[in-house]
Amino acid sequence: MQEVFDRYLNYLNAERNVSPYTIRNYTSDLVGNYQRGTAKGFFQFLKLEKINALNQVDRHVMRGYLAYLAEQGIVRASISRKLSAIRSFFRYLVREGILDSNPVEQVTSPKQDRRLPTFLTVEETVKLLKVPDLSTSGGQRDRALMELVYAAGLRISELVGLNLEQVNLETREIRVWGKGSRERVVLIGKPAAAALKTYLSRGRKQLQVGKEKNAVFLGQSGERIIGRTVQKMLGTYARHAGIKKRVYPHLLRHTFATHMLDGGADLRVVQELLGHANLATTQIYTHVTQSQARKVYLAAHPMARTKEKEREDR
Repeated sequence: MQEVFDRYLNYLNAERNVSPYTIRNYTSDLVGNYQRGTAKGFFQFLKLEKINALNQVDRHVMRGYLAYLAEQGIVRASISRKLSAIRSFFRYLVREGILDSNPVEQVTSPKQDRRLPTFLTVEETVKLLKVPDLSTSGGQRDRALMELVYAAGLRISELVGLNLEQVNLETREIRVWGKGSRERVVLIGKPAAAALKTYLSRGRKQLQVGKEKNAVFLGQSGERIIGRTVQKMLGTYARHAGIKKRVYPHLLRHTFATHMLDGGADLRVVQELLGHANLATTQIYTHVTQSQARKVYLAAHPMARTKEKEREDR
């Protein structure tokens, strides 16, 4: 299994050109994590069940694995992600002629709980952005980084993978390579452009002590910054800002989408800016704040407008 899996990873790298984060997730979902916790990887489960060959996997084995994950308390979203990784792996096996059919193709993912994404209020966002110390190179970088994610709704992989030639400060546009190697152009406002200009002209030069020449955002060692560093940094700044919510990179992406829609942006425009292939993915952000809902309701409903006018006249 390990030999076949190694060939699969080479296929993902060479032919599918998937991101390092996808490789990491697929490895975790299929091989498992042997460093901590209960075995949850698919190959680990097969070993527990004494299944030694991939052609022994059928729908009954897959249902057993899904039940096993549920018993371990794995949430439905994580189970669906693992099932997606397994399905992709078996498609590769069929493609290569290693198996005749895909036993996972007819296995349905568990129904997802509909959870609205958490986001920051405008006030919380302003507090967060004001925390970095702009007298330091690290503070200039962090301010530019947060401004950029909030202004453009970037994924963490898009952020850390950003190169200098993708940034155009004159037009305030950034070319981004998103999921599936799809290219899109995102826009940034004047605050983000100003913060990015300050960092690139001052802070980045102080951080550039290594061989890295192309990355926009650099770590203290002068190498390209990594996602884990960004996650820790956001958590620290959130605590300093007095924000009680758990703040992480994707939360700023949620915040970008929510604030855009609350401000009246068209759903399809937000879909394009986020780089969603499917509009249904963007629709989860159509929840609005109570104040915005009230404003829209009073502006749209004729009887509501009449009653509100009567109250104002009194």
